[in-house]
Amino acid sequence: PKRIENATIMVANTPMDTDKIKIFGARIRVEGTGKLEELERAEREKMRAKVEKIKDHGITCFVNRQLIYNWPEQLFADAGIMSIEHADFDGVERLALVTGGEITSTFDHPELVRLGHCDVIEEVIIGEDRLIKFSGVAAGEACTIVLRGATHQLLDESERSLHDALSVLSQTTQEPRTVLGGGCSEVLMSKAVDEIAAKTAGKQQAAIEAFSRALRQMPTILADNGGYDSADLVAKLRASHYEGNKTHGLDMEHGAVGDMRELGITESFKLKRQVLLSASEAAEMILRVDDIIRCAPRQRQGYIVGRRKQFGQTG
Repeated sequence: PKRIENATIMVANTPMDTDKIKIFGARIRVEGTGKLEELERAEREKMRAKVEKIKDHGITCFVNRQLIYNWPEQLFADAGIMSIEHADFDGVERLALVTGGEITSTFDHPELVRLGHCDVIEEVIIGEDRLIKFSGVAAGEACTIVLRGATHQLLDESERSLHDALSVLSQTTQEPRTVLGGGCSEVLMSKAVDEIAAKTAGKQQAAIEAFSRALRQMPTILADNGGYDSADLVAKLRASHYEGNKTHGLDMEHGAVGDMRELGITESFKLKRQVLLSASEAAEMILRVDDIIRCAPRQRQGYIVGRRKQFGQTG
């Protein structure tokens, strides 16, 4: 069947073939073709009994990690059961998870087998690929995203971009707190650090001021990437913050200072905190290095020999 509604799904990892003798390399010597036919008949009956045990579970779809040969596939089709073979292992585990079932390998005790359920199973065609779509699964939040591209490079780039976006969404869900973007939070932190520097005496004041300047590099880089005059924009942004406009940042669409809260420009608080911690730790590690090992410049021997040969020919 191409479409099944209100499906009951069994996800299994079991051999569904009849040529185990060939697989394990065993040999059987028979006296005639009649004995060979009896052997094949016994194998087929054994497979029929296995299929009957699977059918006793009352399923409408059988998904197997391994291959399903023609004979058991025909038995499933005659019983109106959709059979799906050779599903990749990660896909089988995810399918069992989202449908509410478990992967099974034995079928003697149906009461111990946990089956999955979904509203619709249907075959869909996307481009030149035939896919099996499971809709209305038990885990309603689960979904599949299909990416297509003209080249492998475009497809890989799309996959990386999608992975980054989903990672940001996942982290934002775990840590819902956000800060205003557009350089607003960096200028706020820079202003707070400047106030601490003004109250600090000695050489520590220079270090604190350097940290404040480093914080202002983020809006500077943001303005440079947008093709604007970073010195002018950052100066206007700092002046706006000192006037009490704590929600102002860089509006890159118009090249001006705007209210980030009204524009809806936010960033993840967890990401911003991690960036600051990583940058601070890297700077601290560099400052702890009190020696510099200088290496002698590498001599280009081939270039020197070539010049000598040239001089020898001309001389």
